[in-house]
Amino acid sequence: MDPAPIREITILPGRSRQGEPERFDAIVIRPGDTISIVGPTGSGKSAFINDIEVFARNDTATGRTVLVNGEFPPEEFVRDPAHKPVALITQNTRCLADLTVTEFLSMHVRSRRIEDDRIIERTIALANEFTGEAIRPDARMTALSGGQTRSLLVADAIMIAAAPILLLDEVENAGIFKERVIEVLRTGGKAVVFVTHDPLVSLLSARRIVMRDGAVERVIEPGNREDEALREALRLDGILHGMRERIRAGDLITGSVGS
Repeated sequence: MDPAPIREITILPGRSRQGEPERFDAIVIRPGDTISIVGPTGSGKSAFINDIEVFARNDTATGRTVLVNGEFPPEEFVRDPAHKPVALITQNTRCLADLTVTEFLSMHVRSRRIEDDRIIERTIALANEFTGEAIRPDARMTALSGGQTRSLLVADAIMIAAAPILLLDEVENAGIFKERVIEVLRTGGKAVVFVTHDPLVSLLSARRIVMRDGAVERVIEPGNREDEALREALRLDGILHGMRERIRAGDLITGSVGS
């Protein structure tokens, strides 16, 4: 029998590197949530999402516990990749198998026992909405750029893995269209947790978890108080995107841009 659908994932507090208890009661993640994890380098951001990915049970260095629907998760969530409801995508993802994109996705489709003749085509099309460098079905996985690889893995997690929760560790630095990724995830009812240093990603998130010394320092829910800052960040991001594309095309950037 398949496990019950995920209504929520709850993170219970652990401790800082100094052994001090974290100052929150519980952090609950539900479908459709957008959360950014922020803080200085080395503050414990990646450890936070790793606890979610492994469904920590007070058995990691942080001492946190992760519940699914208010209970310890079923064993297949923890041990069986085909049933894992969480997809973790990092900056350092490398594909060592010399497969084409189609062959790579086909392996995942077979492991999930999906019978849909067009799912690979739709997955590649979605990935191409996230990256400016078109991904060809016959391209070798080892030849993809960082942005292409992350975009393909995000699309794979959405379309094939159908993971309700995505954990993205600083993937915005790999050249993907972060605003489009968040839009697609929200529309599809996915929960997405970003580890990020990017102001735009943080402002696009409904909640912000601030890390320090390996622990959650505070949880911020800005509501509409940051709307003006978000509009300015979107404007500036649009300027930078336009400049990147012109530089890639070989243009000189002269004079004022993006008034």
